[in-house]
Amino acid sequence: MARYDGGTPAPGGIYWNGSRLSMVSVPAPGGVLPGDASQSYRSVPWPVALLAAPLLGGLYVVLMPFVGLGMMANAAFRRAAGGARKGAEELAATVAPGWRPGEAHFTGRPGEPPPEGEVAAGGAGEQALHDVAEEVARRRAAARNGSGD
Repeated sequence: MARYDGGTPAPGGIYWNGSRLSMVSVPAPGGVLPGDASQSYRSVPWPVALLAAPLLGGLYVVLMPFVGLGMMANAAFRRAAGGARKGAEELAATVAPGWRPGEAHFTGRPGEPPPEGEVAAGGAGEQALHDVAEEVARRRAAARNGSGD
């Protein structure tokens, strides 16, 4: 069985396309096979084609109800999953807090006393920052005066 690509000239005969599971007939003087170069055809002797055609037709008739049931089950599953997904998205949008840049969430409310054992905002952190600022100012003044202290 010779192999031909789609869109190429071929002698007359019957050709099988395995990717599409179809048979193509080319007239006796020859012609061009349908499709592009990605389609692959194999020449099939006419007695094989004569036997294969009713077998493929019977296979189609026997399997078609199962294909229909499978498609129906797939559609029902997608509908159920789509409804669950939509509900989950709505719930997540309701529960998730909005993002507000620059807002701190762990400092408590204004005027609220800090929990016992914790330092209030502006406590030890503010004092350490003030001490560092004083140290920087002292060292800059010493550098200007020329004393390396």
